[in-house]
Amino acid sequence: MAALSINDPGPEYFGKDSAAMAVMLNDFIADSVRRKPGRFFGLATLPFNSPDAMLKELDRATGKLGMKGILLYSNLDGHFPDEEPFRPLFAEAERRSVPILLHPAYPMTYSATKGYEMTAMLGLMFDTTIALSRLILSGVLDQHPNLKLVCPHVGGALPYLIGRMDHQTMVLKRGADHIHRAPSEYLKRVWLDVVNPIGLAIGYARDFAGPEKLLFASDHPWVDPQIIIDQVESQEFSSIDRTRLYSQNARELFRL
Repeated sequence: MAALSINDPGPEYFGKDSAAMAVMLNDFIADSVRRKPGRFFGLATLPFNSPDAMLKELDRATGKLGMKGILLYSNLDGHFPDEEPFRPLFAEAERRSVPILLHPAYPMTYSATKGYEMTAMLGLMFDTTIALSRLILSGVLDQHPNLKLVCPHVGGALPYLIGRMDHQTMVLKRGADHIHRAPSEYLKRVWLDVVNPIGLAIGYARDFAGPEKLLFASDHPWVDPQIIIDQVESQEFSSIDRTRLYSQNARELFRL
């Protein structure tokens, strides 16, 4: 099975037409799932620029359409997802036990990464890293302990920087106003997909978060799935943990 979603940009870029755009996109994905129910499940996108329309479409998409998760962008037309207008999404997703997948968007760091075509190499990863860091430091994961959050590309750069964030917040007392535990404790609650073309990153994610928090993904059509499979197989996973990574974790998380 594969999760179907749209890419970037999201409906919020369409202003007053964002709600209609979200309905059209979600209907398209839901129709694809209905035609191949054993092959696909859907992730809904929402009109994030309108809090009322956002919650209305969340209800329709996860109810009537049977969507299994929500696609949330790392920035929403220049706004970070931890900002106040988007907070009701997290409360409702937690209440419904609907997973949220943090997806890279046109990066806020574009001007710094456009040289040498680094936007896809680094800019998208930095954008998810910043968004995930803000979701932790803002207290969103503290306020919603049962929120199911997925970060692609083995967490961007955050798993490799989390020790520094722990030291800054817990020892130097910088940026810790909204959290009660070390940032690494919140990060360990986040599911990480294994889209990274180097096995060492996948092995590190396993050691950091545990095999029960890893999800196989391919980033198709941008990445050949076999590349990621080869990197997973380059790491020493037990047969139980390999089953978890390839299927069991996703089945449990998305209730398939």
